[in-house]
Amino acid sequence: MNNQKAFSFRQGELLADAFEKSGVDYLFIGKSGAVILGYPDTTQDVDIYPKKDPENGRRIVDALVKLGFKLDEETREAIIQGKDFVQIKSGPFDIDLIFAPDGLEDYEGVKKRAVWVKNLPVAHILDIIKSKEAAKRKRDIRDLPFLREFAKAIKGSKK
Repeated sequence: MNNQKAFSFRQGELLADAFEKSGVDYLFIGKSGAVILGYPDTTQDVDIYPKKDPENGRRIVDALVKLGFKLDEETREAIIQGKDFVQIKSGPFDIDLIFAPDGLEDYEGVKKRAVWVKNLPVAHILDIIKSKEAAKRKRDIRDLPFLREFAKAIKGSKK
């Protein structure tokens, strides 16, 4: 079921609840992470940076199935093995599992810099920007000046 509705904070909460119940180690990243941080834009999917570990992968599969995602055997195996990028469009919303985000080498380091918005663990805005800079996709390049201004605004508001 591929709906084209924009990502909502509620979807993030549903995913976070399911991941917490299953013990998944992850962070929100990408534009959905920025939106959770307050970035004034929309995105069509949820971007997740999970820890790459077979046990964590099994927990992800468990959580997604409980949320109503239909996962074929190939997709389940890709998640368990931590394939760099797994796109899933067979559930209540679209999700991208990004086990190897461009420009980010160390999950634990990114996790240490992460912030919490309610019960949602989100990669730091500077890590989100770093990943988008490294990806060099047209849409990311277009968004980067706005994300950088947003990062400055966040920093300025904490003084």
